[in-house]
Amino acid sequence: MSSNDSAEVIKQCLQVLESITSDSSVPRNIRRSVNEIMDILNNESEPLFLRAASSISILEDISNDPNLPLHTRTLIWNLSSQLETIPVDE
Repeated sequence: MSSNDSAEVIKQCLQVLESITSDSSVPRNIRRSVNEIMDILNNESEPLFLRAASSISILEDISNDPNLPLHTRTLIWNLSSQLETIPVDE
């Protein structure tokens, strides 16, 4: 996977995260965590694989929240899958 492909994955993930933060059916604590993930992904001073790994870790915590709406849980799982495609060697 080229760095352009990885950048595109990040861009798509940020769009989905943005839609989650604007969804009023998502609890505030989850939207706060999603904002944290967005900050991590936008932090270009960290290596891309590290940003992805940190984000996946937070997404896993979010997906276990019992208050998470089902449609959002599906988005969270999809985001994790996409971020897992980013190679460690970039």
